[in-house]
Amino acid sequence: MNKPLVELKGITKYFAKVIANKNVSFSVNDGEVLALLGENGAGKSTIMKILYGLYKEDEGQIFMNGEHKHISSPKDAMALGITMIQQHFSLVPAHTVTENIILGNVKGRIDWKAYEQKIGELAQSYGFDIDPTARIKDLPVGLQQKVEILKALYLDAHLLIMDEPTAVLTPQEASKLMGFVKEFTDQGHSVIFITHKLKEVMEVADRIIVMRDGEVHGDVKREDTDELELSRLMIGRDLKPPKKSEDAGGKDRKVVLSVENLSVIGSDDVPKLTDVSFDIREGEILGIAGVSGNGQQEICEAIIGAIPSKSGRISLAGEDLSEQNIRERLETGIGYLPADRFRDGMIMDMSLAENMLLKESFGDKWLKRGFLDHGRLRRYTEDIIKDYEVKAPGAGAMAKGLSGGNQQKVVVAREVGSGGKFIIFNQPTRGLDLGAINHVHKTILAERDKGKSILLVSTELSEIFALSDRIAVVYKGKIQGIFDHNDLTIEKIGLLMAGYNDDKGVQA
Repeated sequence: MNKPLVELKGITKYFAKVIANKNVSFSVNDGEVLALLGENGAGKSTIMKILYGLYKEDEGQIFMNGEHKHISSPKDAMALGITMIQQHFSLVPAHTVTENIILGNVKGRIDWKAYEQKIGELAQSYGFDIDPTARIKDLPVGLQQKVEILKALYLDAHLLIMDEPTAVLTPQEASKLMGFVKEFTDQGHSVIFITHKLKEVMEVADRIIVMRDGEVHGDVKREDTDELELSRLMIGRDLKPPKKSEDAGGKDRKVVLSVENLSVIGSDDVPKLTDVSFDIREGEILGIAGVSGNGQQEICEAIIGAIPSKSGRISLAGEDLSEQNIRERLETGIGYLPADRFRDGMIMDMSLAENMLLKESFGDKWLKRGFLDHGRLRRYTEDIIKDYEVKAPGAGAMAKGLSGGNQQKVVVAREVGSGGKFIIFNQPTRGLDLGAINHVHKTILAERDKGKSILLVSTELSEIFALSDRIAVVYKGKIQGIFDHNDLTIEKIGLLMAGYNDDKGVQA
């Protein structure tokens, strides 16, 4: 593994006056798994898009097997054996596995039987149990990712770039993916593995490149480093992880939120939730674990009243919310951090102060003699910027000018302020870097320690285990079980997330 397959030398990329990559140099060797680490905005995606031909470098050169190469498009990259699997799959749901794999790569009359046999043999050679005639829309997300991998293998990829490949997988599926990565590189091929999960890096990588502020700040072998050093290289300082007290959420505490037999039917007349029931006590965090798209979003939106429920009852501190609208529910003391801050959490063309006002614009909290008290709102927002360590020039700064992590801090601060009794944190750290994740985690635990009840929805099992007092596992809109966090293992929760229940077997 000492022969470079690809070398990047002095790559620099400008966007207007912003330097996205500055003199980036590193190599990828034959048969090597190279992990690429870095916070949001560190330049990881940009450098990979340059290698894949989606961007053109302003300075620097790319070499492959020692020869200088000009990569102006993904077509050029694929011709060189470089393929990239994006975090969001590029599959056509209505087409079959075979149709997706050969799309754009065959001409003239197509012998479907021959291609289906070829795809089936390719899948079997890597241990992928995939029906070449199945439609993408009918496959679970784990198999869809394998179809993306098969597309790369079909093109005879020598270098596979994988962007956050385990983000939507169960632990068992993630483990199988790691097995594929090792098998693929054992054949002499190479993989660039982009992830923010340090444990995965330490499991699968041979070498690790750490980027910060568009530059390379570390090039280390896996056996010569550890998670602590990698996190320090990523953010430039030591992190103090949040400490969780163990005396919250006891059975003697009163129930704050109660959800009883909640069922929701989607706009397509397909059940989204079926008889979902759970309680959250004062000072307790209930985590909801599951592969994305199994009803987590519907649980959150049904509680706040954004979608109607077919049946069931939702109550907060004994008050039935079932007939109340969104505004009335929020006024009872509910805070809601949505999963998509861009669509549901902020208005990007408004200032930070205006965004802090959004959910309370109908009340009199910010009024003075019938008019909006701009001075008090500005001072409050400035305090939030200071307390939450938001990197912004002031309360008048536009939301769209902040990084994702700083935008999230503003939304978290607003919802913590409005959620006097109960707060829903839906994917609170999605897309955030280590520093922002650490800050959000500390905030969640601090609110729990104040006695607030918290519903935490996350596809990150490490987050669920670190913060939750109890864990509910959801699969296809049904609760598979609710467990004390000490009673679950990664293996067991992975089986439950995949629909397997010890008492009921595999759920349909």
